[in-house]
Amino acid sequence: MKIKKYVVGMIGTNCYLVINEETKESVMVDPGAYPAKVKNAVKEQGLKLKAVLLTHAHFDHIMGLSDVMEDVKVPVYVEEADLPMMTDGESNLSSTYVRGGYRFEEAVPVSDGQQLEIAGFQFRVIHTPGHTPGGCCYYMEQEGVLFSGDTLFQTSVGRSDFPGGSASALVRSVKEKLLVLPEETHVYPGHMEETTIGYEKLHNPFI
Repeated sequence: MKIKKYVVGMIGTNCYLVINEETKESVMVDPGAYPAKVKNAVKEQGLKLKAVLLTHAHFDHIMGLSDVMEDVKVPVYVEEADLPMMTDGESNLSSTYVRGGYRFEEAVPVSDGQQLEIAGFQFRVIHTPGHTPGGCCYYMEQEGVLFSGDTLFQTSVGRSDFPGGSASALVRSVKEKLLVLPEETHVYPGHMEETTIGYEKLHNPFI
């Protein structure tokens, strides 16, 4: 397995490609708003994109979906509580940047505990509300990897002052659902640098 990170858009959203090096199949985690870098990487490396996983439905994580879908039609997964945001420019915050807001109507809902088997990997959905109602993380237990979106950052957590956000729910999500994972788990967040669960237990002042 190889994980490649691409920082895209005006607020530095982390877009990830999870690559099966044997089959060249890949999974995209959060395309961001301007996915040209990651689209080019898929083409240049001859990768076969099999799915897109969304950690939540804010514009800076979803607005590049239409561009990605121009090249290949694959399932796009989002936690079920964020599904309404996919077609609501006010709640996904895109209406500030796009007239009428950004809409994507083909997302497939997933729920807490659901296992997705894609490209030879297993991703477990962990519902972590707080940043958004349907914020979620994707846990690859065998590989010891967590994609945390805007729930958990290096020594920080996501904002909770957007529509549908809740500071208490966010902290509860992190404490009850993420800090119980093995300390050596590598955390790949939606912004900024990677970390581990063990490091956050020791150094994160918000939890």
